[in-house]
Amino acid sequence: MQITSQNLDHLGLVAGMCDELEIARIIDGITGDQAHNKHLTYGQAVVAMILNGLGFVSRTLYLYSEYFEDKPVGRLLGNTATPSHLDDNVLGRTLDKLFSIGVTDLFTKIALKALKKLGIKVKALHLDSTSFHVDGEYESSIEQGESRIQLVPGYSRDHRPDLNQAVLQLMTTSQGNLPLYMQAADGNANDKTAFCEIVSQHLKSFKEALDNRYFIGDSALYVEKTIQLLDKEKHLFITRVPMQIKEAKDAIINVQQKDMIDIGEGYKACEYSSDYGGVQQRWIIIFSKAAYERECHTLKKNFIKGSEREAKEFFKIQRLEFKCLCDAQKYLDKFLERQKYIDIIDTKIVPVEKRMKAGRPKKNEVKDVVGYKIEGFVIAKIEKKQELEKQKGYFLLATNDLDVVNCPPQEVLALYKAQQSVERGFRFLKSPDFLVSSFFLKKPERIEALLMVMTLCLLVYAAIEYKIREKLQETGEKFPDQKKRPSQKPTARWVFFCFLGLHIVSIEGQQKQVTNLKERHKIILMCLGPPYQKFYYSEMW
Repeated sequence: MQITSQNLDHLGLVAGMCDELEIARIIDGITGDQAHNKHLTYGQAVVAMILNGLGFVSRTLYLYSEYFEDKPVGRLLGNTATPSHLDDNVLGRTLDKLFSIGVTDLFTKIALKALKKLGIKVKALHLDSTSFHVDGEYESSIEQGESRIQLVPGYSRDHRPDLNQAVLQLMTTSQGNLPLYMQAADGNANDKTAFCEIVSQHLKSFKEALDNRYFIGDSALYVEKTIQLLDKEKHLFITRVPMQIKEAKDAIINVQQKDMIDIGEGYKACEYSSDYGGVQQRWIIIFSKAAYERECHTLKKNFIKGSEREAKEFFKIQRLEFKCLCDAQKYLDKFLERQKYIDIIDTKIVPVEKRMKAGRPKKNEVKDVVGYKIEGFVIAKIEKKQELEKQKGYFLLATNDLDVVNCPPQEVLALYKAQQSVERGFRFLKSPDFLVSSFFLKKPERIEALLMVMTLCLLVYAAIEYKIREKLQETGEKFPDQKKRPSQKPTARWVFFCFLGLHIVSIEGQQKQVTNLKERHKIILMCLGPPYQKFYYSEMW
């Protein structure tokens, strides 16, 4: 009697969400069937890549077909496919097809479907971008021709400026942290220009589709043209004001703690009106106690290191010998202009005397002046440090929502802090537990398509987490966390980890049952319902 097993783990949850969001159906409705492979449609191949992308809980992902060799591929994809059907050629052709039909519009269509399925009402949209470095031989930016993104050096968020970059622009919802919009961009794309284009091209359609109230971004969004476009469309925005703007810098310098009100959780705020860019808006100065302590600690470390460095430089200067008084004075003046952390007091330029004649010196003989040296005492710029400390812990938010009653400073701050939803998405995409940030693909077009598949992985992951939390609260059930305490807000990563070790056991080629199902697994499956249970209960096969 032959007994075999296949690893199911948490992949039934991923496959169930892909089915619920109709990812394969939506893609197949646009792409049609594959000409080279009758076992898999393009949509099923994308779902296979999502299973691959979310299949690793504690190991780094490399996209390869061997991953599926011990997985119940046919069961997860709902067809007769086998692991051998998922080779590199199939996946490569799928990425080419995705690129040819336009990945941004396709992703948005799937994401809007997800919002409808999960019943999420969007109050605010959050926009941000990040970069991924790419390894390997690629065509030059001139030879890439019609490819939509250019793999060129640019600002590297992962500290690899020596490599070419690809940029991902991402928009997420405030509720559920679901990615709603993605767009790949050139490695040297400028956020200020790119965000302005996104607002001008897509804002109106998103507002009609979602009726979201706020559009939120970091300081790259606060550009005159962009906020003018937002205001023209009567769309409310909340964004951080960059300190490069003189009016903003002056506002921070002149703010007084006595004029600020406590808005809770260690924050204080005060506000005033501004018409920057010709847009009537509220500028809200926020003081964060936690940020103040953190920034002052950093300032102290920088002052200590900077003072030591500049003091050592002055000690070296004291050993220099100048030919004339004028040269010494010019050198000292230039040195003092460069110093940020120290002052030199009691400075003087003293002659260097030396007896040039041979023999025994005579009484009261005057020595010759052969050069000049700089002398002085080093002190730290304590007053400057104290002045800088007064400016720490502050940042400035701007909004064109002039309704102070319904949108007080604490509400503006809470909405802006939800910007972390985009940053969490980027951390997920860049996590070594999910996907290496460097790609090994043949063409730039495939990198753009893979960025879309990666964002689909984030969409599915966030949707699973959102649905589990909603259903646990709805049913009153609780799931044990890492410390075995009951929780109604488990992360999807923790749930995936708990589902490791579930296997489909087959006897003589016939699937029998899933082994190792425990009570904690049943809690999740009961909450999610039959579309997910069918992958784990043999009586539903």
